[in-house]
Amino acid sequence: MATDIDADITAGILSGGSRLPTELEPAEIYGVARGTVRRAVADLAERGVVVVVHGRGTFVAAK
Repeated sequence: MATDIDADITAGILSGGSRLPTELEPAEIYGVARGTVRRAVADLAERGVVVVVHGRGTFVAAK
């Protein structure tokens, strides 16, 4: 799942500053648990691909 989100960013489908959907939407789309989405987002955040802003959401990191 992190790979899919990263691919969307690389392809320009998600651009810098774009807000990612809440955990529920990707969980439903990919048919996974919210914990799986949370781990994917955490992995992307560790790599600097996305930025998590507490209380505001998750955003694609500016390049």
